Amino acid sequence: MQKFTQEQLMLYLYDEASPILSLAIEKALKEDKELSKEMAMLKRSKKQLEGLKKISSTPSQKTIDAILKYAKEGTAKKTK
Repeated sequence: MQKFTQEQLMLYLYDEASPILSLAIEKALKEDKELSKEMAMLKRSKKQLEGLKKISSTPSQKTIDAILKYAKEGTAKKTK
């Protein structure tokens, strides 16, 4: 069995591997149960990371309210 580095597997996972590398990994995935398990784990990790990015990129309603309150108070002070 051919061994692949983590970098090669990540390239494949993110569709950035060369066509030759992609074919080699796809063939190995069909034949190597351990590699298939590792790739499944990497896919789960990728999905979880993508979920975290979505959650963390949006401010909470509490944060939005605090910003609006601060802006409103600042505007009120300037008009006095």
